[in-house]
Amino acid sequence: MTETILVPGGRDVRATLDRAREDGADGTNDPATRTDAVVVACPPHPQHQGHRGDARLVAVSDALTARGIDCLRFDYGAWDEGYGERADTLRAVEWAAERYDRVGLFGFSFGGAMALLAAAEGAAVDAVSALGPAGRLADDLDAVAAFDRIPVPVQVVYGTRDDIADWEPVVERAREYHQPVVEFAADHFFVGQEAKVAAAVADFLLPNLSVE
Repeated sequence: MTETILVPGGRDVRATLDRAREDGADGTNDPATRTDAVVVACPPHPQHQGHRGDARLVAVSDALTARGIDCLRFDYGAWDEGYGERADTLRAVEWAAERYDRVGLFGFSFGGAMALLAAAEGAAVDAVSALGPAGRLADDLDAVAAFDRIPVPVQVVYGTRDDIADWEPVVERAREYHQPVVEFAADHFFVGQEAKVAAAVADFLLPNLSVE
C-alpha cells in the first residue's frame, strides 16, 4: 500500500509512503496494528537521474515493509548545490517525526551524504544507514566531518569496486568511530545485489528502531 505525500516547506518536495502490511486475525489490513516506525529514504544525485523510484531505494523499502516498517521515499526540490537538498531531507524527517515514534534515515550515493549531513544537523532520527555515500560535496557539506556531530548509530555500506563515489574517507571515519561497516564485492550501483544490500540495511535499522 502506497500513498503520495507533499512534504511541507518552501520547496516542491514530493514523496511516496510505502506502508507495511500488518494483517489482522481475519487476514485483512488492520489500521490498529499499523507500525509506529518509519525510514526516510534519500535518493541519489538529482542531476544524474536520481529519484525516489531508484532501484536501491525500492529494494530497501521492500525489505523494511516486509518486516513491519514504513518507508518514505522522497524527491528533492529544485537543484540547490546540496544545500536545498539537505533542507529537503530535514523537512522529510520532520514530517516523519510528527507521525511516528521512531525514525530511521537511509540514503544512497548523494543521498547517503544527505542522510549523514541531515543527521549531523540535528534531524530527529534513531539511526542512519548510508549506501555508497559521497564524501564531500563542498567545504561545508562534508559527510566525513559530519560523523563528529551524529549522536546516533550509523551504518556505512559500500561496494569494493565502486569507482564513482568517494566512499573511502567515509568508511575510514565510520571505522574510527567503531560504527558498523558492510562491504560487498560490487560496483557503485550494486547491480544484481540490491536484495542482499537491502537486507543488510534492514538488519541494521530494525534493531535500532526497537522493532526486533
